Amino acid sequence: MSSMSPDPRRRRVVIGVDTHKHVHVAVALDDIGGRLDARSFPADRGGYEQLLDWAAGFEAKRLIFAIEGTGSYGAGLTSAVRRRGLGVIEVLRTDRRDRRLRGKSDTLDAENAARSVLAGNSTSVPKTNDGIVEMIRQIKVAKDVAVKARTAAMITLKAVLVTASPELREPLQPLSKMALIERCAGLRPGPVTTVLAATKHTLRSIARRWQQLNDEIKTHEAILVELTGQLVPQLVAAFGVGADTAAEMLIVAGDNIDRVRSEPAWARLCGVAPIPASSGMTNRHRLNRGGHRQANAALYRAVIVRMQHHEPTRAYVARRTADGKTKAEIIRCLKRLLAREIWALLRPLRTTTIAT
Repeated sequence: MSSMSPDPRRRRVVIGVDTHKHVHVAVALDDIGGRLDARSFPADRGGYEQLLDWAAGFEAKRLIFAIEGTGSYGAGLTSAVRRRGLGVIEVLRTDRRDRRLRGKSDTLDAENAARSVLAGNSTSVPKTNDGIVEMIRQIKVAKDVAVKARTAAMITLKAVLVTASPELREPLQPLSKMALIERCAGLRPGPVTTVLAATKHTLRSIARRWQQLNDEIKTHEAILVELTGQLVPQLVAAFGVGADTAAEMLIVAGDNIDRVRSEPAWARLCGVAPIPASSGMTNRHRLNRGGHRQANAALYRAVIVRMQHHEPTRAYVARRTADGKTKAEIIRCLKRLLAREIWALLRPLRTTTIAT
């Protein structure tokens, strides 16, 4: 074949990449699945450029990257690929059954990633992680860690109080949570020369830690209110949603929400898409459990609030209960309806580019 006639097998070349902390392994496949080459590259900026230059050497009409872990070890490479204006597809980990049958190695994982794109099994566009939504995600991480630490501090404080001496325990146990924190934070243990003084020192330390974490959480919440209100005020204002649930929904969508192609795809992503669960004469559906767990939990919290305080939702619950639906089935329906409502409220983001 002359140099003037391009190889028809290279109309499209797929670069499968198995990502790791220190090294990325890449395998190049042509349009009919033939392996062209396999290389390893450092997982740093220099390595990304080397990998991209190596891929460009195949002179394909269309170059696509199939990358595992685009939200973790592959995030840097994904950004570098996008800066070159090349296509990138997010690939999930190979099925365990297939791994048992074919074996496991970094090169095989990279090749499997490329083959899943060639076969049309992987079509997901990864999040861009370069706009306001990524800012929200970072703040949400800090807040969630602080909330867990604050909860652990309260549990520990009450556990220490259970074994404290009666003269310390009896005045403190009847107090409300905030009163208990204030009282313990103001304890004066003096020199730690007795068990009582050591207990007071511990209670004061834990209580003050709880106060510091509480102040930190309020700071995070204020930032989330500002960012979500700036981006999706209509979603934040929805009954039972608020800034925290809005932040969770935005994190699921990503800065490039256009990657979610339809409302049913959004429901599937949130884990509220019904799938058939029929057997014999029974015709039933259940929720798909493969969606985003944090998004599903956020929808659940919003639905519970609406079931308690939202009159239209309470009327819906009463009507479906009269129809013979169980509480679990009603919550499932409400989560699906709420996901549809949120998708509609996110419409402005699907027609604009989210930028910092």
